[in-house]
Amino acid sequence: MPLTPVIAASGVRVTLGGSTILWDVDLTVGQSEVVALLGANGSGKSTLVRAVVGAVPLDRGRVELFGSPLGPQVPWERVGYVPQRVSAGGGVPATACEVVVSGTLHGRRVLPPRGARARARAALEQVGLGDRVDQPVREMSGGQQQRVLIARALVRRPDLLLLDEPVAGVDVASQRTFADVLTDLVDHGTTVLVVLHELGALAPLVQRAVVLRHGSVVHDGAPPAPAPEHAGPDHVHLHPHDGDEAGPAEAPGLSTTLGWER
Repeated sequence: MPLTPVIAASGVRVTLGGSTILWDVDLTVGQSEVVALLGANGSGKSTLVRAVVGAVPLDRGRVELFGSPLGPQVPWERVGYVPQRVSAGGGVPATACEVVVSGTLHGRRVLPPRGARARARAALEQVGLGDRVDQPVREMSGGQQQRVLIARALVRRPDLLLLDEPVAGVDVASQRTFADVLTDLVDHGTTVLVVLHELGALAPLVQRAVVLRHGSVVHDGAPPAPAPEHAGPDHVHLHPHDGDEAGPAEAPGLSTTLGWER
């Protein structure tokens, strides 16, 4: 009997600001798969990830996670999500540890579980910020803030991890550390859907690539070979984030830690 896909999206169409961003997109991701979403800026990659987690409404189509349609029946505590880079501090003097602990919360849990702080410290160690546990996030660099958000997703020990440009603007050494962390998660059964501009340090992990162009899937299969100027292991490509939305948004009732609330 075939396993239920972790992500099953069919006929997904999304319109934002009067413009159709996704045109009847199908996407299936199986257990322990690592799938990269690739495409030019504005191709719809980030919008597709946001549609998968219910952060933007669908004009048509359907999305299921772990066999359940989007809604309160989805086991959101099994899902980790890192949006396109946003300020992890948000003007609030929260420490790195406090931000990461918030990742243990969801719609059915409003208080951190026992041992949450120890788990947060371990997650920060995983992303190379073990010495920044008590530092206010607003004092950190953009790349460090991004790693705090990654740690916030990792602290859930998710079965499904969705990452939107997680290594954009992050130094090469940190990218390699993050690749090692992902390798360990995948070895233990985590499914990963990651938006990338280029495969970079994550190339050895990616099993399949889905390429979007103007909101439609134009390739679903083996990852494409990198362009010659991007093939070097030390290449760092800084670029504007995708222009297919104004910024991270949340569906009504969807908390920042993916807990569905009524």
